[in-house]
Amino acid sequence: MPKHDSPALPGNEDVGLYVLALQEVVDINSTTEALRPYTDPAVAKKWREELESALPKGYRFVAEQQLIGLLLLIYASADVADDVRFVSTTSVGTGLMGYMGNKGATTARLVLGDTTRLVFVNCHLAAGADKTALDRRNWDAAQISQRTRFDPIEHLTEESQPSGEYISDADFAFWVGDLNYRLQTIPGDDVRRLLMLHTRNESIQSLKDDSATDTRSVVSSATPDDELDPSEDPASLQTTLTSLLPHDELHLQMKHGKAFHDGWREGPIAFLPTYKYDVGSVGVFDSSDKKRAPSWCDRILYRTRRDKLAYDARVKEAREAKKKEDEMQANGTFAVADDDDILYDYDPDADGMEGNDDYDENDGYDETNDGVLRVTTKEGFDDEIRLEYYTAHQRVLSSDHKPLDAVFSLKYDSVVPELKARVHAEVAKDLDKAENEGRPNVTVVVDQHDKTTDGSQGVDFGDVKWNQVKHRTLTIANTSRVPARLSFLGRPSDGGEPSGIAPDWLRVKLNDILLSNVSTGTDPITLVPGETASVELEIQVADLGLVRELNDSHNHLDDTLVLRVEDGRDHFIPMRANWQETSLGRAIDKLVRIPEGGIRKLQHQRPDRTKSRDIRFSAPRELFRLTEAIEELGIRIIAEWDMIAPESEVAPWLQWPGWPFDQTCWTEWMGEGWNRAISEACDALDSDQSLTASLPAGMPAMQRLYVLANLLVMFLQSIPEGLIDENLWHQIDHYFAENDKTKRKSTEDEQRTALQEILSHSPSRNISFILLLTLLERLLQETASTSAAKEPATPTSPLAKVAGGTLQRVKGTFARGSAASQGEQARAALSRIFAGVLFSEAAGESKKSHGVQDRRRVEMLELFLRKDATG
Repeated sequence: MPKHDSPALPGNEDVGLYVLALQEVVDINSTTEALRPYTDPAVAKKWREELESALPKGYRFVAEQQLIGLLLLIYASADVADDVRFVSTTSVGTGLMGYMGNKGATTARLVLGDTTRLVFVNCHLAAGADKTALDRRNWDAAQISQRTRFDPIEHLTEESQPSGEYISDADFAFWVGDLNYRLQTIPGDDVRRLLMLHTRNESIQSLKDDSATDTRSVVSSATPDDELDPSEDPASLQTTLTSLLPHDELHLQMKHGKAFHDGWREGPIAFLPTYKYDVGSVGVFDSSDKKRAPSWCDRILYRTRRDKLAYDARVKEAREAKKKEDEMQANGTFAVADDDDILYDYDPDADGMEGNDDYDENDGYDETNDGVLRVTTKEGFDDEIRLEYYTAHQRVLSSDHKPLDAVFSLKYDSVVPELKARVHAEVAKDLDKAENEGRPNVTVVVDQHDKTTDGSQGVDFGDVKWNQVKHRTLTIANTSRVPARLSFLGRPSDGGEPSGIAPDWLRVKLNDILLSNVSTGTDPITLVPGETASVELEIQVADLGLVRELNDSHNHLDDTLVLRVEDGRDHFIPMRANWQETSLGRAIDKLVRIPEGGIRKLQHQRPDRTKSRDIRFSAPRELFRLTEAIEELGIRIIAEWDMIAPESEVAPWLQWPGWPFDQTCWTEWMGEGWNRAISEACDALDSDQSLTASLPAGMPAMQRLYVLANLLVMFLQSIPEGLIDENLWHQIDHYFAENDKTKRKSTEDEQRTALQEILSHSPSRNISFILLLTLLERLLQETASTSAAKEPATPTSPLAKVAGGTLQRVKGTFARGSAASQGEQARAALSRIFAGVLFSEAAGESKKSHGVQDRRRVEMLELFLRKDATG
């Protein structure tokens, strides 16, 4: 394509779309090209550059599709480009073995203004002048029609096909290219001699390439003074063409229903055949030895949606007529004697196939006298199309084909996005209003807890600490005109299955009834119009596994309640809370790095990584503070007991040897306010505040002690790897096993020394262990001295039995024994309690081995607690 100093394409800026369809941009007769598994993009790039240099300024690239030698390029003017959407391109190979790309088609689909589908097919069909080649051309065309699929555009219409759109779905389709149809039943030499009369030098001078006047007019050998109409002049080119066109294969195949018979049209042919010329010549047909017959191989066909529908209607009508005829014959309505008696003569290969005939008003087409076709598009809009001209260009000398071009004027409706959105919104609003008036609907109001909460964003519990209980409420009102049945649905889990109506940290009450956290959902309740229901939400984080996840940011207090309204819309109620980090659930090596001020001081901070590795304390500061507070409070209670307790009341450490860490001690005290007290104590621990001051002022001293004892047990139990981890315990257990095997058993002092040597390998754990032992030994000493100084009176409880000495609680009764016996029971009880919280569980232990391990852990603690008693 030669470069132009100025745009040289027809129509200039008046053209909205330029579609360039090329064949044989590479040598398709080359085996290498035909079998190449890819398409060389350099060829398309070269043609794009040349075309863009010739186009007027402002045109935008729309689509490109190449298949070996086939290339389809589409450009749009600035005005039209904004209307182009849903561009889809594809190709179909029909060459070697029926699929190679040396023959076939490149296709493109685009939508103008959201209203009008355009399809462009650029083809190169099978060559050859024999009957086999003709059949292969028809087969190629059918394959292209059947195998071409464009991307679906489902949202434009409900009729869109999910698997893709076909050529037949177009509102306007254009099929162009080297169709290769020849002239039948007429010798090539005769055609050549006949056309030579019109291609002599004196006549060919009137053929000016790219001239709409000359190329669209009939070229005649008559003198300028001849006033005869070209169609009536036997010597005119038009007369010659009219005599040749009845032999055109394409027209014959369309007429007989073999190809392009399903509504395709072609403009009037008023130009010389486009094939085959000597390269570099004007109007000189093939002068080689083969002397191929001139033919109109290159064509531009087009079809409207209305053309296709009319063809389908005629075929359907013919088939129904045939079906009716067959039914009449089967019923014996009439007998077929000869051709004159046949009521319906149906030929499925020919009936309804006169697709190339001129359409008139009886065919159901709306074609005006000026050639304008009016079409109702698939989207229901009224469009118009008109063929402006259709011609060949003799002065293009670089090929043995003469190129064609046609100009169509298309009038289409275009959707204005802003107007469409506004109309759509108004229609949707009206539809919603009409629909909602007949559907149940509820309004969910998040009750304002305080001035800082905003119910418009869902339920916000604010800051939530461990074991803290907070409440929020919702009001559900039936604001529709019909009764509403509503229920809470199970939330989908990661696996897609429902996982309960609420997370484990949330309890839901509906009208003061606690809802079961079932996976599928709750039973529905009915609200009549204007009726309301109250929902109470209670949050509490107590599970230590969840606490660890929240501390490590592996989980969040963020979820959604799903309220289902039958036959109405679902309501999604967001719930969130701001987790306050706690020292519970943290490893020893992290606890010893928490600075003064507690873990709460680091909330939402990003400490320097180098500083975060510094060990600040020899043991967790929280353990220092807990043991100190419990020891101080416990000693004071023990000291005051002899002074203020009635003679008839039994000391709790005599009733429960594991006092104050035995859970049975706490049972009668764990009433209202217990959870709040232990939560506040933990919060004081995390924020480095006074533990005793954090407890309610009116709480009895004994209850305060029990709260702190409970918190200590939980703190130790929450350490993920245990205060004595698996590695230390493995060494301790190995020591016990080896000591059991020796003939000379080690003394208790020797055992304690050996165990302390093992524990010293982990200083922070060793010191933590010593802190706990110191607390227990001090409490044992105080309770032992009190028991020795004052024997308790006979208990008033009917479950108590009296014997000599001190009181001992055995299976709900008390027995009097010695002070030394009471001390041994206390050491054993405390050892059992803390053996269950200090040690990590070794993975893979058998049931028998687990029992041995538990016994040895208790023995180890008893060994250390007997130190003062025996020392």
